[in-house]
Amino acid sequence: MYYSDEIVEEVRSQNDIVDVISEYTGLKRAGSTYKCCCPFHNEKTPSFSVSREKQMYYCFGCHVGGNVYTFLMKHENMTFPEAVEYLAKRAGIELPEKELSEEDKKKQSWRARLYEVNMDAAGYFHYLLTKTDRGKLGYEYYKNRGFTDETINNFGLGYSDIYRDDLYKYLKSKGHSDELMKAAGLVRFDERDGPGDQFWNRVIVPITDISGKVIGFGGRVLGDAKPKYLNTRETEIFNKGRNLFAMNIARHSKKKGVILCEGYMDVIAMHQAGYTNATASLGTALTEAQAGLIKRYTSDVYLAYDSDGAGVNATMRAIGILRKLDLSQKVIDLRPYKDPDEFIKNEGIDSFDERVRNALNGRLFEIDHIVAKYDLNDPEEKTKFMKDAGRLLAGITDITERHNYIDTVSSKYFLDKEELGRIVTQIGLAGLAETSLDAATDKEVIDNTDRRELRERQKKTSTPAEDNEKYLLTMMVNEQRLFDKLSGVISEQDFTEDIISDVAKKIFEQYRTQGKVVPANILNSFEDAESQEKVSEIFTKEFEFDTTPSIMEKVLTDVIIKIKTNNIDKALRENSNVSYIQLARQKEEVKKIRIKL
Repeated sequence: MYYSDEIVEEVRSQNDIVDVISEYTGLKRAGSTYKCCCPFHNEKTPSFSVSREKQMYYCFGCHVGGNVYTFLMKHENMTFPEAVEYLAKRAGIELPEKELSEEDKKKQSWRARLYEVNMDAAGYFHYLLTKTDRGKLGYEYYKNRGFTDETINNFGLGYSDIYRDDLYKYLKSKGHSDELMKAAGLVRFDERDGPGDQFWNRVIVPITDISGKVIGFGGRVLGDAKPKYLNTRETEIFNKGRNLFAMNIARHSKKKGVILCEGYMDVIAMHQAGYTNATASLGTALTEAQAGLIKRYTSDVYLAYDSDGAGVNATMRAIGILRKLDLSQKVIDLRPYKDPDEFIKNEGIDSFDERVRNALNGRLFEIDHIVAKYDLNDPEEKTKFMKDAGRLLAGITDITERHNYIDTVSSKYFLDKEELGRIVTQIGLAGLAETSLDAATDKEVIDNTDRRELRERQKKTSTPAEDNEKYLLTMMVNEQRLFDKLSGVISEQDFTEDIISDVAKKIFEQYRTQGKVVPANILNSFEDAESQEKVSEIFTKEFEFDTTPSIMEKVLTDVIIKIKTNNIDKALRENSNVSYIQLARQKEEVKKIRIKL
């Protein structure tokens, strides 16, 4: 770690985990905790729980968990020091000078070198485009799209040559290693053919992170080769599902909200036209992580996806994701043109401004999409439409807003307002409401489902002994009066299983010195993700019984007897020098334990 334990804890304590995670997800109050659909795997029913009291999160679906640092490291692909620095800045805390261990220096140096090799590649691509005859083909492509020299320079646009190892030779001359080029996704290495550039004979668009550092590239082929568009593969610094193209510029725009386009060429054209609030996913459908990134800077989102069938489907899906994070959704009508670039070239900026002002509310866009399937002159078809629209309207939780939508929809489509209201009510009572019509079962861009299944296969099945020890620690952390009540009956020495033993030592020590247990603080001392998830499960496990004293006494008695009996049995198995008679007596004494609260 770069910073002392005291600094790490001060920064953590000044950043409430509910407030921080709310900037990325649509957390909703659920009793004493907050819940939402997990941002780390695809699900319909919320299983991601955040505790303000414990300052921790845990997903009961995919079993990820941690504190505010863990969340940022996993969600934003930050290192631990980067998470500390981000949260310190957020809380207005001035950090002392960093002290790096040798291991930390290596990690920092490696990431810095990844940024450096990407920057050198971007510079070379731009040089080829703007300063050499070899780049004329790419330059003409950009000019034919209407891009000015200023735009080409502002976005650092480039060109990759027709030779398969052109970039490799250049980066090698700059002193970059084969290992680094491969790790950055810039060069492939084949046993037979040797090194080969990832991008060749393409116009190149550098992709930057939110701070403006080059993390990858997008390339459009010049010719008929496939694929037409190619992005850098996932690397240690490039995660296409968690970054947005030109968001580093859009977040500073004076224009209202953010305009989401389908591709980076559309975004570049939009910026040239003055819409510096335009951004786009990186060759993929919008993800929840990207919506969370937008939420940091604005709550207003305008969708300007292509007007064809694929674009409409992408719009529908994006509406659902944005709504889930409580972001407003407005859809810009680009018809009769395909995309915003084509619209502006044909109709001009004033006409596009008017389309932005008249952008259709996301909910009404969804209903417009439904109505296209029905003939409202046919009574049977009209009834089906009202039920479909009713399912969507019933998903609106705010009563006033729901009534306003019923008014608007009934007026727009000449429906009986009272009848539509009755249908909405019936659907709501039956629990058949839909919050959105997006393709919720679609696979996430980052294949979280596969990762989750892999994690589950690799995950060690816990033993009954581990379950008992975790359960007792969970009870003690949730009901901290038990530390005093169980004094002399149970101690940290009774916890002997795997990482649970380490957690118990830290918990008991913290209670002795501070008079309380702060779970998020203890988690700071576990650095690897697997350990943090195990510890998080201990701290966030929910009680499966009524916590009235009589029931608590029975549960505590049962679990303590099991833990102590298991430890005696373990001693009998592992130590041939122990007195069997003495341990047998201890076992009989343990059976007599009765907890009274």
